[in-house]
Amino acid sequence: MRRTCSLKGASVHARRATSPLPTRPPGAIVSGHMISRRGFVGGSVALLTAPRAAGAQQAEKVYRLGLLSLTPTPNLMEAWRQGLRELGWIEGENLLVEARFSEGVDARFPEFAADLVRLKVDVIVAVSDPAVHAAKQATTTIPIVMAAGTDPIASGFVTSLARPGGNITGMPLFSDELTAKQLQLLKEMIPGVSRISVITATAWDAGLRAWGAAQVAAPRLGLMLRRVDVNVPDDIEQAFTSMSRQRPDAILATPTTVVYVHSTRIVEFAARNRLPAMYSFRETVHAGGLMSYSTALPDLFRRVGSYVDKILRGAKPADLPVEQPTKFELVINLKTARALGLTVPPWLLLRADQVIE
Repeated sequence: MRRTCSLKGASVHARRATSPLPTRPPGAIVSGHMISRRGFVGGSVALLTAPRAAGAQQAEKVYRLGLLSLTPTPNLMEAWRQGLRELGWIEGENLLVEARFSEGVDARFPEFAADLVRLKVDVIVAVSDPAVHAAKQATTTIPIVMAAGTDPIASGFVTSLARPGGNITGMPLFSDELTAKQLQLLKEMIPGVSRISVITATAWDAGLRAWGAAQVAAPRLGLMLRRVDVNVPDDIEQAFTSMSRQRPDAILATPTTVVYVHSTRIVEFAARNRLPAMYSFRETVHAGGLMSYSTALPDLFRRVGSYVDKILRGAKPADLPVEQPTKFELVINLKTARALGLTVPPWLLLRADQVIE
């Protein structure tokens, strides 16, 4: 089924959004709908073209960006747009966007990636490991910029962080390393917690690594873990049934694609069953989840724009070091904590980067 996402009066089809090559219009066209440049919001859609500061001949060229992403996420898009604006890349002037959204169905990425290669885009920005994998399989020549993948070396995307060596570089999450910290914070929030259901996706290496990291951390925290696999959207309901049988004290939701796209359903399940949960994205806490600890995604997405800028100015992905995240954030929803009958320890509140009341 094709779902339409509202974007400030315009609409972007979840399965495909396309901006035709502009001839200096006042706005951009996405899936046949005119929207203003400042009003354009397309989830993880990137913006692309030659910088204004460049010579006249270069400034006249319009570059085409291919985006492989999960779902439109406005705040991340705005962060990306900000980073690109700072470098002179303006959508609708020197930038064209070809966006493809999987809506959590990873099997769509190979088809989308092949489509972008046929369109001869100048750069592909791939959000998530499945998106990067599909892009890597589709092309060895078009530059690929990772955004929010997990561990690029373990996933086989690059040979090293300092010298990626191929056509892939970017800003991954390195989220595997955060799993132990997430469990520790959950234990600090609820000292008596012992049984944790871990929602992950072991069909992908990233999900397996997250589960492995959780297993390593669990004994020293006195935790017993149960794995709940959510590899495709249809697994969600079965996951809820499994957790109802497991009767956990709390939930850990790892940063896998289906979990991210359907995080609202997980939040609703946790609320119905009065289960505290630790998430990997702050957007989930804004939607009613209890807490999250993760890489600061807006900061990461803003910095991804610098890779696009360097590549369009002639840099090779093989020579652009993969950057590790430097900013992390703990977000706590006090309203949800009160609804669960929890008292958040004062020291945890002091450490929080954002408290939602």
